[in-house]
Amino acid sequence: MLTNTLGRYFAGKFVAAAIAVFMGVFILVVLVDYIEMTRKTSGINASTWLVVQTSLFRVPQLLERLMPFCVLIAAMTCYLDLSRRLELVVARSAGVSAWQFLTPALASAFVLGTLATVVYNPVSANLQEQAQANEVELFGDRTQMLQDALGFWFNQATSEGQTIINAASSQRRGVVLSGLTVFRFDPSGRFSERIEAREATLEDGYWLLKNVRRHTFTEPVLVEDSYRLNTSLTPDQVRGNFANPESVSFWELPDYITSSENSGLSTAGYRLQYQKLLSRPFLFAAMVLLASAVSLRFFRLGGVQKMVLSGIAAGFLLYVLSKVTEDLSKAELMHPVSAAWLPVAVGSLAGLLALLHQEDG
Repeated sequence: MLTNTLGRYFAGKFVAAAIAVFMGVFILVVLVDYIEMTRKTSGINASTWLVVQTSLFRVPQLLERLMPFCVLIAAMTCYLDLSRRLELVVARSAGVSAWQFLTPALASAFVLGTLATVVYNPVSANLQEQAQANEVELFGDRTQMLQDALGFWFNQATSEGQTIINAASSQRRGVVLSGLTVFRFDPSGRFSERIEAREATLEDGYWLLKNVRRHTFTEPVLVEDSYRLNTSLTPDQVRGNFANPESVSFWELPDYITSSENSGLSTAGYRLQYQKLLSRPFLFAAMVLLASAVSLRFFRLGGVQKMVLSGIAAGFLLYVLSKVTEDLSKAELMHPVSAAWLPVAVGSLAGLLALLHQEDG
């Protein structure tokens, strides 16, 4: 009964610390993003509420990358506070081992990681889509200027010749494009015309361009409200080119992997993202192990700053490792399963070995 009561108490302390850290980081990132959005919209007659809404919708996806560090900091804060209040000392004197009061935090981290994968990720993906729609409404024709070199390029071929399309941004996984520049070539490969359009929507067998300006060598600039550009592309092929793996929800990723394979496109990014989401609960648990390895020392023995810096350094090194494996996987030099699970294995083993050395000699 003592162990169960303590278990619920330690789990509650950890969850409360995790929520507090996450909300603190959320508010900080929202403020920074809102200031940046205000700077971008300074020359536009934009609604303040729309700017705030766009920032709020953008931030959840940004925080997904920071979640493991939130768990690391929350676990360190929780155990350092328990040590400062001598609660860990009392628990040890009552015969409770370190492994027993670590288990509730590990279980809680695993549950939080599961919720982050199956609930938070789909919500953040949907909010990101709405944020992109708000940005198009805010900036309109300026979208291309804001996106500059980060636009999308793709090529399509029809009986009319080859067409190279550049889009500054996309919505609905590439079905709607904004800030377009189109270069058309005839069947013999000679340049035909350049088309600029504010927006394009993929219909059945053609792109419907709006607010069009057509440039040729032989005629003046032709301005049209709409223009049909024939295409053989399907929505599945388009979304394989434009959908950022991080913007696709956990439940949709298997379908994206299948459709990309059927279209002959690379699936490395989608497979990596799917494995990263599957490994997230275990990554959160690994962060708790790392945090406990540097925060279970008796508080009055000193060296708290050193312990905190050690935990932050361990988290940073784990982040570097995850970025390296992610880049290798996207370049198809490393299997997505290995790339996603290697940081989890390294973090878990490092924390476990450190704890074994501290607790069991």
